[in-house]
Amino acid sequence: MLRRIAPALLLALAVTACSSSGGSSTSSSASREPAAASGTVTTSTAPSASPASPAPLAQLPRGGRTIFPGHVVVAYYGTAGSGALGVLGETGPEVAARRTLQAAIPFQPASGRPVLPAFELITTVAAGKPGPDGLYSTKLPVSEVLRYVEVARKNKMLVILDFQPGRAEFLDQVKEYEQALLQPEVGVALDPEWKLTASQRPLRQIGVSGATPINAVSSYLANLTLKNRLPEKIFMVHQFKTYQLPDRDRIVDRPGLATVLHVDGFGTQYAKKHTYALLASRTPQFVNAFKLFYDEDTDLMTPAQAMALRPMPELITYQ
Repeated sequence: MLRRIAPALLLALAVTACSSSGGSSTSSSASREPAAASGTVTTSTAPSASPASPAPLAQLPRGGRTIFPGHVVVAYYGTAGSGALGVLGETGPEVAARRTLQAAIPFQPASGRPVLPAFELITTVAAGKPGPDGLYSTKLPVSEVLRYVEVARKNKMLVILDFQPGRAEFLDQVKEYEQALLQPEVGVALDPEWKLTASQRPLRQIGVSGATPINAVSSYLANLTLKNRLPEKIFMVHQFKTYQLPDRDRIVDRPGLATVLHVDGFGTQYAKKHTYALLASRTPQFVNAFKLFYDEDTDLMTPAQAMALRPMPELITYQ
């Protein structure tokens, strides 16, 4: 099986000073002091205020406000506390950061671009049991997610929150992590493989998602980004079968987001190249991404081999 501102407010305060003489006064909206005994009117003049400087715009971890096409992103994938779902969870976040930074190094000469390392943290995990809410999806506490964000910030890395919703809705889950999404380095990945109907269960069927729920998340995320003057955020959708995104051409590319279509799946180099060529060619307007599996891939591609794919993937995830 085979598996991419709001304009600054300007504040100006002008105080108009008006004067009058000979005991008569001219109508004015300016505030006045009481008339002096001599019959003259004294006008109160406030000092002119300088226009307030807008707050500096938040930057990406290594500077700037746009991710693509200026960078290649290299991410470690997994969830907290478990190596079963990917290399990110094999260690704590501090060690994972060092390993991600090391894995990212060869991609700079291979791509000719600066590299942005990243965590792709599975934030909601599809589960074999329904749980108290019956949704077959468990959630990391927001505090745990923020711990990874803090470590990523110290190491000048991005964070991509990955959602496996089970029977839940993508948007409902994403909104629960708004506190993390307000941070300038944090984006979103959606995994339709784990988007199930009311009668499906994880690992029994491969999930499918139409464009409508995906576009609902991107609309929310784009509004959050623009309203808070945040730098560009990654908005990524995983896919390894053509039928997983039946109306993929209706996915909307929104301002403030780098929309990424991620070709997932493990296998031989030949099979992976074939799947990538098939899927990456279908929506050339989006950023392309590619996953490498340390354990499951046959003859794991080197960074140079991955960067030689056409079109060149601009985001690589290691699982």
